[in-house]
Amino acid sequence: QVQLVESGGGLVQAGGSLRLSCAASKRTFSTFVMGWFRQAPGKERDFVAAIKWMNGITDYAESVRGRFTISRDHAENTLYLQMNSLKPEDTAVYYCAASSYAFTQRASQYNYWGQGTQVTVSS
Repeated sequence: QVQLVESGGGLVQAGGSLRLSCAASKRTFSTFVMGWFRQAPGKERDFVAAIKWMNGITDYAESVRGRFTISRDHAENTLYLQMNSLKPEDTAVYYCAASSYAFTQRASQYNYWGQGTQVTVSS
């Protein structure tokens, strides 16, 4: 089993920055893809970013490309999402996820999920 625990959410003004962290219980994710998703009230869960754990290849949603950066720390078994130039429309619950299946933007292909952390961006 894999346990994922997010942290780092909070309230920030538009234009500000936050860094989300996701601590993973599994020792190695060499064959895993890790990702961040977000869900605003009344909306579907949307893809934000993904990274191949082994080689660091990344993918981003167009809405966050150039503002958000996904990264991982092998030694700490931790996934990060650096969010800059935040906008009110970035407000959502952010989820960390892991997939043992594919490098994909599809939430259905991620088989492990964290509990989520709230990010609120005020205008």
